[in-house]
Amino acid sequence: MNRRRDARIGILFASPWIIGFLVFLAYPVVASFVYSFTDFSILRPPRLIGLENYSELVRDEVFYKSLVNTLVYTLGAVPLSTVVAIALALLLNTKVRGMAFYRTIFFLPSLVPMVALGTLFLWVFNGDYGILNDLLRRIHITAPNWLGDPAWAKSTLIMIAAWGCGQAMIIYLAGLQDVPIALYEAAEIDGAKTWAKTRCVTLPMISPVILFNVVMGIIGSLQVFAVPYVMFPGGAPARSTYFYTSYLFDNAILYQRMGFASAMGWVMFIITLLLTLLSLKLSERHVHYEAG
Repeated sequence: MNRRRDARIGILFASPWIIGFLVFLAYPVVASFVYSFTDFSILRPPRLIGLENYSELVRDEVFYKSLVNTLVYTLGAVPLSTVVAIALALLLNTKVRGMAFYRTIFFLPSLVPMVALGTLFLWVFNGDYGILNDLLRRIHITAPNWLGDPAWAKSTLIMIAAWGCGQAMIIYLAGLQDVPIALYEAAEIDGAKTWAKTRCVTLPMISPVILFNVVMGIIGSLQVFAVPYVMFPGGAPARSTYFYTSYLFDNAILYQRMGFASAMGWVMFIITLLLTLLSLKLSERHVHYEAG
């Protein structure tokens, strides 16, 4: 009886999470999978059409355009954000006065809401009177049209992604503080300089942390939405910033093609899963886990 009572009490305490999981996660996942095989416009009951949504995706040029844009953005944003976050973590791991203040300053950008962030960088990267172009002109550098040139628009978003790498930086910083001091001392005895210690001691020891942040960065970059939606309405210029999530949003909300949007969501899930598995596979020889 006591076991049954304890089980009922445990289930009762866990029920808010269980209900939330079933209502807000499990049901939407199952429903989206079912709707991906239907013609569903919200205003009318779903009508089963089999694989027609998926076959239409294969023939859709805008689908391929948005997918390529997203993959190119991911290929640029993830490596750049990783390098910047590790570099900041290495700097913040030094013993200097006021380090807590510097850590807070570098972490703050990751707390800015995405819509506010997009609005802020509209002013920074404005081609005519933006802050950045004004500084470039002062040092006699030709200022590009960041927001209106397809060759620069995606690069602008990649730089913004690197600017908001504060969360990854904090995780790297925690990993750096777990690196044994004895390894650095042994490297110094062998005559290793700063770069040699970083390459042969620091990076291998935090390689599991790097893998985690890279995988999370890939997942986040594939889902990028708010900042490009605010800064580049409609994927302008020339749809160079029209990302996968923007096309999915337009189909679901603007065109009310919920079935087609659900199919897009499952295709993105498969792509994300494959890229994650590929990252894990490629990292097997480069990630070193501390023996237990």
